[in-house]
Amino acid sequence: MRRIASLAAFAVVLPAIQAQSRIDSSFQKFWAADSPAAAERAAEDVLKSGVTFEDALRRLKQGRTYAAQKEGVVQLSNHADGIEHNYAVTIPPGYDPAKRYQVRFQLHGGVGGRVDNKPRGNGQIGTLSGEGAGAEQFYVIPYAWSDEPWWSDDQVLNLHTIVDDLKRRYNIDENRVVVAGVSDGGTGAYFVAMRDTTPYASFLPLNGYIMVLANGEIDDGHNFPNNIRNKPLFVVNGGKDRLYPISIVEPYTRHLMRNGVQIDYHPQPDGEHNTNWWPEIKAPFEKFVADHPRDPHPGNLTWEAVDTVNNRAHWLVIDAFGAAPAEAKQLTDINVFTDSLGTDPLFGRPKVPGRVDLAKSGNAVQATTKGVTAFTLLLSPDKFDFSQPVIVTANGREVFHARVQPSVDTLLKWAARDNDRTMLYAAEVKIKLK
Repeated sequence: MRRIASLAAFAVVLPAIQAQSRIDSSFQKFWAADSPAAAERAAEDVLKSGVTFEDALRRLKQGRTYAAQKEGVVQLSNHADGIEHNYAVTIPPGYDPAKRYQVRFQLHGGVGGRVDNKPRGNGQIGTLSGEGAGAEQFYVIPYAWSDEPWWSDDQVLNLHTIVDDLKRRYNIDENRVVVAGVSDGGTGAYFVAMRDTTPYASFLPLNGYIMVLANGEIDDGHNFPNNIRNKPLFVVNGGKDRLYPISIVEPYTRHLMRNGVQIDYHPQPDGEHNTNWWPEIKAPFEKFVADHPRDPHPGNLTWEAVDTVNNRAHWLVIDAFGAAPAEAKQLTDINVFTDSLGTDPLFGRPKVPGRVDLAKSGNAVQATTKGVTAFTLLLSPDKFDFSQPVIVTANGREVFHARVQPSVDTLLKWAARDNDRTMLYAAEVKIKLK
């Protein structure tokens, strides 16, 4: 009788064990995926495993298990958009795979003088290291060249791809990834801030100049300084800089600050076009980074675009462009610059852009739009109460009022794309204004 009872109990337990095994196996494949596309394919098996929403959310927040890695410089590459991009990664001493680490991208200068993307030097960051300033971190040195400068969409995609690859290899703190750069690299930091804010915590342009991007050969109608308002900046320029002296650069820096861009500004009156001031700036630089982690779900967002190439900021995706009923007549526009010589746009607008400003309070979202007819809101279970209705008001008119069901499918879809333990979405709310 005991044997029969034991067999009966095992028969009841076995399906549960098999189901758990299927879920474990499918998640192992999901974590082993080497790209967002591969992760999306693996997510199909996770979905078929029958995992519950709660279990999937718990596993995604926990993330993959990382292996030990040898410290020092590693040379890596990717083929973002079909173009080979080399980059060097410095793994910090005593790397602990159970600990999350800060990451600093360091964009080099002298882009026009490079004819190819071959790695230069030993891949180390050198004198601009944060060592001794309480910054235990990964350093990433990507490479740009004359045909692929920092101010190209291929380089924006390259950096985005590197972030994804790093998170698959190493235990990266998703909310402490920053983009710094010197000279052309500093200008590149401004460019990335206008195109792809979501993966980054802050931008740190050193000896850079945003108006280089207004050059007729560079300005492609996709530069939107309003987008810089989403993240803080740490800016250094020199008074004796032969290329971008304070006298030329500072009016634009002050303009950004007056119009809502958070800038920790450190002018160096005797500074030239070099980084001799780094010993004095290193500590405040690293303190700024430490004091400004990324909020993966910011309550206030603004994003401007002209097409669907760079149309996302965190939980906002702009889907369609055009005039919508009751849209804002005018929005404060950082692109409008006024000085003693008059008022002019910073960057050209060959096509009419679209913009959405969001303000969230609890389950209520207020959107102000101009030039946008459709957008999507991505709802995080950490920020929205799915037991209560979600209310969306656009341009003073209620456009959505309903309870939203969390979806395993949606959760896995965005987890595959973002590869981010802290930025998970359980539902999409699609808003059409026209």
